[in-house]
Amino acid sequence: MLEKINSYVWGTGLISLLLIAGLLYTIRLRFIQFRIFRYFFLALRKSGSKRPQFGTFCMSLGTAMGTGNITGVASAIRIGGAGAIFWMWISAILGMAIVYAENYLSAKYSTETIRGPIAYIRYGLGSKTLSGVFALCCLFASLGMGGMAQISTLSDNLYKCMEIRPLLLSCIVYIIIYIIIKGGSERISGVAKILLPLSTVVYTLICVVTIIQNSPKLPFAFLNIFSQAFGIKQTIGGITGYTVSKAVSVGIRRGIFSNEAGLGSSPLLHSASENYSSYKIQGMCSMLEVFIDTILCCTLTAAAILCSSKDMTVKSSFLPVTGELTDIILALLMVVFALCTVIGWSYCGSVAFCYLFGSKDDVFTLIFSVIAASGALLRSQTVLTISDIFNGLMAFPNIIALMFLIKQVKIE
Repeated sequence: MLEKINSYVWGTGLISLLLIAGLLYTIRLRFIQFRIFRYFFLALRKSGSKRPQFGTFCMSLGTAMGTGNITGVASAIRIGGAGAIFWMWISAILGMAIVYAENYLSAKYSTETIRGPIAYIRYGLGSKTLSGVFALCCLFASLGMGGMAQISTLSDNLYKCMEIRPLLLSCIVYIIIYIIIKGGSERISGVAKILLPLSTVVYTLICVVTIIQNSPKLPFAFLNIFSQAFGIKQTIGGITGYTVSKAVSVGIRRGIFSNEAGLGSSPLLHSASENYSSYKIQGMCSMLEVFIDTILCCTLTAAAILCSSKDMTVKSSFLPVTGELTDIILALLMVVFALCTVIGWSYCGSVAFCYLFGSKDDVFTLIFSVIAASGALLRSQTVLTISDIFNGLMAFPNIIALMFLIKQVKIE
């Protein structure tokens, strides 16, 4: 039943909305993705506030850099074929224009208490009802994708790697999450700033070494990605277009699950920055996050898998490089990526919770910590399906608002 609901939510309608919104904003912003890379790192250095922009950047990137960058890419290849990676790229490229627009509109309409898409849906679009719908979907998405899904995937992998019992992990996770998110956005960004950069560098280096060791296979890996994305290989084999549509659907869904462009989480997270009034800085940073998450990390994961793994898993592709340490390294990376995603999404959920029920941060902290930790006790596939559903439901009101407010997005 859940799969059927998921297929309706993530049907042609939502995928078309996301692609059309991405294309329109790409044109509206004059292909901003390809023009302003040189400004990204300058934007990171423009800080002058008590809460450095780099901390917010790491918090937002950490939310995107979850277990989906490891297990999600492998899952996309298994379900949608190598062609799914191409559509992940498309979702990222178009998504970069979307997150810039999200942050522009959010900076324009946000107040001290109402932020992100909740603000521009309510004040820009003028719909209190739709802003409430978005907040409710955001709340459930934070508990699902941001909490349970990450911990559930982490639990499965830790049990395989180190045989850590789910109940024990659940208790440990609850304590860690509660302590971190009780400190608010400053503690969340501080933890992300410490954990994320080093883990990302380590993961990237392992992927690069794996690809270099299997460099003769790299051209064939990319050939498979492009041929399967457009059904060339399937047409030669006499297979119907269903395989191609599966690659498109899985690629777009996993791309959004990875970089979260169009969901509305990016402007919520960037609203934690004291530089938030500068939409340009937030827009630049949010685009860089999508680029690093999907174009860089997910592509490296896919290339490593396609070049060296027979069973299409990250573990088997890393094994020749990391040897006996593979399980430990992957476990540690999964812990960091999952934790950064969970604590980042807790902030999104708290903004939505406070909008819906008033300022009750302590109540939400307790609820979120318990539900996120319970993910260790649940089947990961069920949790992922539920998370996909709420991601889609969260995207609908956000994309609708972006489509209606496109004329308000301006360029300096």
